[in-house]
Amino acid sequence: MTFTDAPVPLAMLAFAFGYLVGSIPFGLLLTRLAGLGDIRSIGSGNIGATNVLRTGNKKIAAATLALDILKGFAPIALTAIFFGSSPETTQTMPILAAGAGAFIGHCYPAWLGFKGGKGVATYIGVLLGWALPAALAFCAIWLACAFATRFSSLSALIAAACAPLVILSLASPLSMVLATAALSAILIAKHNTNIQRLLNGEEPKIGAKT
Repeated sequence: MTFTDAPVPLAMLAFAFGYLVGSIPFGLLLTRLAGLGDIRSIGSGNIGATNVLRTGNKKIAAATLALDILKGFAPIALTAIFFGSSPETTQTMPILAAGAGAFIGHCYPAWLGFKGGKGVATYIGVLLGWALPAALAFCAIWLACAFATRFSSLSALIAAACAPLVILSLASPLSMVLATAALSAILIAKHNTNIQRLLNGEEPKIGAKT
């Protein structure tokens, strides 16, 4: 067996690559380049697009959202191009590892003391790379919940909880179902303060002034 046929070394390499890409703090970099200061000192202190929007600069927030999605998708796409996208174990493991690395890199970037974003946009990018229908379903569920409740965080939590079920319904490999469930669990855990505010009736609704 050659190195290119060995799933574990390839998966480790793909995870490291995904982590490096995912850990790029676009929200922090773009706001600094735009002269908006350190995004970590604004609002929730989060580096994601939602907090960037609190600066009042919609263009920078939109760019952050797009780049955070892209950094979830790009490592998977590049890994798939290099190793192939067959559901065989030797090829699926690197693809899953690349996506997981990108998501974890965004949530826990070493360069920022492992204090990153909550991962929603990057999660969408990962789903986009793993299974397009799952990414579309996530967005549809988020939009439906946001329209009904006006809570962005609750919408993300519900969509993340449904994502593994969507992946399962697509007859995806069990490894992909488990990987999606693991990322959903991390995303939900990253929203612990939002969950507490929801329970206390203190979570701001979409469009509410803070």
